[in-house]
Amino acid sequence: MDAKKANQAVACFKNGFNCSQSVFSPYAEQLGMDKNVALKVSGAFGGGMARMGETCGAVTGSLMVIGLRHASANSDDDVSKQKTYDMVHEFVEEFRARHSSTVCRELLGCEIGTEEGKRTFDERNYKETKCSKYVEDAATILEKIL
Repeated sequence: MDAKKANQAVACFKNGFNCSQSVFSPYAEQLGMDKNVALKVSGAFGGGMARMGETCGAVTGSLMVIGLRHASANSDDDVSKQKTYDMVHEFVEEFRARHSSTVCRELLGCEIGTEEGKRTFDERNYKETKCSKYVEDAATILEKIL
């Protein structure tokens, strides 16, 4: 994988795409998916799945990259399935080691799907001070394990 992917992911994020789109889309074409399709597929996962504060979008984008790279379209391919799951576990362990959680609301300390949480997010500039780091770290971990 290209060592520039983390920079591309952060640039994508700073250009207004969500965390999941930003991590997933730089890898798409290299892994056989049109970039516009990748942006659409990952578009619902930002803010912990449509701002519900669940699994961090940078994490879900990363898991999509792992799946696109290692999963099989053959339901009987248990070897590929296990390799994919092992890589997901490795990714999640590394992300948790850096940030203690993979859950958006825990990472941010607020519920971005509520008015109060969105206000906190905006006032404290979490997009820049927290989320851009999660995007960068997710892509960096991917570069390391892929």
